[in-house]
Amino acid sequence: MKYHEPRLISLTNAIVVTTLYILFVILGALIVSPDAMHDFIFILFLTISATLLFAISFLVFRFTLDKFIYSKIRLIYKTIHDIKRKKEEKPSRRIDSRLLEEVGKEVEAWQTERSQEIEQLRQLERYRREFIGNISHELKTPLFNIQGYVLTLLDGGLDDPSINKEYLKRTEKSIERLIRIVEDLDEIGQLESGQIKLVIVRFDIVALTREVIDLLEMKANTKGIRLVVNRQEKPVFVEGDREKIRQVLTNLLENSIRYGNDKGRTKISFFDMDEHILIEITDDGIGIEPEELSRVFERFYRTPRGRATFTKGKGLGLAIVKHILEAHQQTVNVRSSTGVGTTFGFTLKKV
Repeated sequence: MKYHEPRLISLTNAIVVTTLYILFVILGALIVSPDAMHDFIFILFLTISATLLFAISFLVFRFTLDKFIYSKIRLIYKTIHDIKRKKEEKPSRRIDSRLLEEVGKEVEAWQTERSQEIEQLRQLERYRREFIGNISHELKTPLFNIQGYVLTLLDGGLDDPSINKEYLKRTEKSIERLIRIVEDLDEIGQLESGQIKLVIVRFDIVALTREVIDLLEMKANTKGIRLVVNRQEKPVFVEGDREKIRQVLTNLLENSIRYGNDKGRTKISFFDMDEHILIEITDDGIGIEPEELSRVFERFYRTPRGRATFTKGKGLGLAIVKHILEAHQQTVNVRSSTGVGTTFGFTLKKV
């Protein structure tokens, strides 16, 4: 038996009280009448009274401990137990060592769960602060540009033909950047809430990929990057919203061009996965640190290395990719090695 069992505690306390009583009576008898120690009546009285005291003490201690444990400790146990089990069953009123051990285990498990929840909340709070900081940064850049151009024009630049038209064009570009940020955020919000209805059709993913490559070829040529399709001319038919998948391909290819090495290569590959087609886009760029991989699909998130190296990019492209594919009930993943390159892969249903 364990010492914290109520019955054992009651027994121990009753023995202590009875022992003290016997010692006190014997000591009193020695002081008052030493001869009484040999009297049969005295010995019988002491035995009976000590036995009764032991029994009464044991019952009193047991009742008190049971009532205390039931009203105090068991309340904690029941609360935690009900939270975890959703009141599917009620704990027994029996108070023994097993209950106390269960209480200890329940409290430990509850503490662990709460600690995990607190850590998750702290992590979400960090993400929230980073998100607010990132969106502030993305909005401040074009806003400050617009403010600078307008102030220059108001200070006399409007009458100078050499700068007025150029500054108005720059202002227009900054305004367009703000509009794109708002539109992208609105699109993500609609995708998350399911407000955007997908137009599901059957189409050739290889042909769509070549269309996107044609549109981005000039941008890739400015860095000397070759866009290569690792596939024969045979069509591959998939099911999905063609325009949304075009946006997925565009965002991923633009990302590979932005972070790819000059005079490098981006390869688009297609793999038959029975019921699905896996599309992978691989570049030979700067790569992503392992600890950053889990966050690349967050809104406005850009890796520290990417932010330090490239000033362009809103950090919304990959978030949009993730939400479009989730709306298709498909997956997107990323693997990367720093200094080697990055591969983004996503699946579509084959038809």
